[in-house]
Amino acid sequence: MADSPLWSPSAESIERANLTRFMDSVRADGVDVPDYPALWRWSVDEREAFWAATWRFFNVIADTRADGTQWDDVLVGRDRLAPPDPVLGPRWFTGARLNFAEHLLRHAGVEEAIVSWDERGEQRRITRDQLRDDVARAARMLRQAGVGVGDRVAGFLPNIPEAVVAMLATASIGATWSSCSPDFGAAGVLDRFGQIEPKVLVVADGYRYAGKEIDIVPRVAEIVAQLPGLAKLVIVSVLRPEPDLRAISMAVSWNDAIRSGDPAPPLEFTRLPFDHPLYIMYSSGTTGLPKCMVHGAGGTLIQHLKELSLHTDVRDGSRIFYFTTCGWMMWNWLVSSLALGATIVLYDGAPLSPRRRIFWDIAESERLNVFGVSAKYLALAEKSALKPREIRDLSQLEAILSTGSPLAAHSFDYVYRDVKPDVRLSSISGGTDIVSCFALGNPLLPVWRGELQCRGLGMAVEVFDESGQPVVGEQGELVCTAPFPSMPVAFWNDPDGAKYRAAYFEQYPNAWRHGDWCELTEHGGIVISGRSDATLNPQGVRIGTAEIYRQVEQLPEVVESLVVGQDLAGGEDVRIVLFVRLQEGLLLDDALRSRIRDRVREFTTPHHVPKVIVQVADIPRTISGKITELAVREVIHGRPVKNADALANPEALELYRDLAELRLR
Repeated sequence: MADSPLWSPSAESIERANLTRFMDSVRADGVDVPDYPALWRWSVDEREAFWAATWRFFNVIADTRADGTQWDDVLVGRDRLAPPDPVLGPRWFTGARLNFAEHLLRHAGVEEAIVSWDERGEQRRITRDQLRDDVARAARMLRQAGVGVGDRVAGFLPNIPEAVVAMLATASIGATWSSCSPDFGAAGVLDRFGQIEPKVLVVADGYRYAGKEIDIVPRVAEIVAQLPGLAKLVIVSVLRPEPDLRAISMAVSWNDAIRSGDPAPPLEFTRLPFDHPLYIMYSSGTTGLPKCMVHGAGGTLIQHLKELSLHTDVRDGSRIFYFTTCGWMMWNWLVSSLALGATIVLYDGAPLSPRRRIFWDIAESERLNVFGVSAKYLALAEKSALKPREIRDLSQLEAILSTGSPLAAHSFDYVYRDVKPDVRLSSISGGTDIVSCFALGNPLLPVWRGELQCRGLGMAVEVFDESGQPVVGEQGELVCTAPFPSMPVAFWNDPDGAKYRAAYFEQYPNAWRHGDWCELTEHGGIVISGRSDATLNPQGVRIGTAEIYRQVEQLPEVVESLVVGQDLAGGEDVRIVLFVRLQEGLLLDDALRSRIRDRVREFTTPHHVPKVIVQVADIPRTISGKITELAVREVIHGRPVKNADALANPEALELYRDLAELRLR
């Protein structure tokens, strides 16, 4: 790592940071927190006090009793983790009653709440008052369809304003929202929605991607036919002025459903217990039927407020963008910014095609303060020689966020060289499992090359070695050793919690094992090397896949890569197999293979050097854009991939099946 940071906060930015105001409020209560490490330590050691202080700082709206209290206990079961027990815990803010949507709609006025772009550059703008009216109308439509507390409403939608409206309407009446992006196949949607049995399904007639228009109405008809409990289907027009409703008998158009009976009714919010189900989210499902993770309204709210305000410095008037789909948790995270008075900027379409510079068009035009993308996007932008600082005015940009996979050290260099030299680059990491982050940014701390800035407040994150002991400066498993509010309240159809326990708590007693292979640095930051279930183990040496990607993808010929371990005959050892997608028109030859191996050997160790290097035309990835090493590992061992419908490009697996038979044995 570098000897000096790439960025450090100015005295002025520290003074005006939300996190500084929070620390001042904690000090006013008599807590000695001279710096962030001290604040973090207090937040995990005295977690009841920390989360109560967080509640007060954000003025959480909840029923207030005659004695002025809003809850009974901040935390029941402070040392329990797996999984929540109705008596023993862990349970947060018992006795509190609140509504998630009430917080996201607490700001009224003519200021913009949502700005929406598509890949053609067309825009829509919705004010705070318009958003409140649309949510009230959509909530009326849901009530008329018989939706009540605890019912499920599902969205099969692009990243458009109607998705936000439908979610907020669902939350306002105490129902539970779940969504998939429209690039899922019918089987993938049914693997998810078929488990939770929604009462209302909100869909689009299609979507646009990379210059193409994709009609999904036939797919919707197939899905609806296999959801017997469905009471209403609402279709949003994306591709045409009005959707074709003839193919599905129960279908109504979005405009007809929410505009009937104008004017808008009053906004109403059903306040419910802190852990009342807000979202149902899904694991990737590449190794079997997706797990359905139920997230509570209160835990999601207070965690997102903390992360967006204290760690990201979002505030009233901020303009925040994240490139995501409705099938990825970053959509849920982004939308929570409304609670802080921010304008959220949505984008639907391809990130680099057909307009390669469109994200930077958005950044300049919308005067973005926070710009969020995947690590893969930044790597591809660098490969495409995009230099935003030379072509766009990014003077308003305060922070760039990256997640989805580890952000390579050379991508840090790219941002500070070619994007903006005085921006806070925050690589963040968490997951759908917690609908939030374990490690993320910090406006008070420097940015070090290749590192996530810090562990999140209230998150007792440690790195465990194989014996379950915490280590610093060594690679190991990312764990969390104390409960936190955004843990799932349950898994769907898991009455005894067996699936929940198996997912996180089997390896270490009473510690959440998240599945990331990482290192805690001397700066208090985190370096993530990949998924621990995808780590390579040649000759007994554990290697994170990101360690190899960081080197291979710096070669100009390589667009992207994927690495797996292949068991050798007898199972006594594994060899590292590297697949590379090259720049268009290039062929992998022995000279390039040698350069790849030489670079890996020089900057890592001889154990990291791939034994086999193969050129491929495509890299399999999940719907949310993450490469799927586990699916490829199954294919090259001749084992079936249990749920290829969870992939964005399942046809790519056939390339690896052929290669396994012809070239890898």
